[in-house]
Amino acid sequence: MAAVGTKKWWKNAIVYQIYPRSFCDSNGDGIGDIPGIISKLNYLKNLGVDAIWLSPIFPSPGYDNGYDISDYMGVNPEFGTMEDMERLISRAKRIGIKIIMDLVISHTSDEHEWFKKALEGDPKYRNYYVFRDNKNNWASFW
Repeated sequence: MAAVGTKKWWKNAIVYQIYPRSFCDSNGDGIGDIPGIISKLNYLKNLGVDAIWLSPIFPSPGYDNGYDISDYMGVNPEFGTMEDMERLISRAKRIGIKIIMDLVISHTSDEHEWFKKALEGDPKYRNYYVFRDNKNNWASFW
């Protein structure tokens, strides 16, 4: 376990990744959620977990497992509310578990406000993206 207050706490920390959708469903709708994560915090602490690495909980159309973020300031309603997220942060801190948010800022959804403005030709937002007429060679298989 990493010592509290050390600058490089992650070097010896036990980090547990949580993909919220499949971790723990608190309301029986078949989708894991933030209250479900909260319900397991003491269990994780007893396992020796120092930090949880939380896969994206932001609003997303879901074409790329939640990494296609449409709003970086919100919480996907499937996972709960901002109040749920604040409660998760508070309770994790209280028992000494850090939270690492998985955030890929260069991977916005085509439904993100800035992307839509870029497509409309707004020069400010157009500069945030690289548009090309040709396809890239970045093949992926799901």
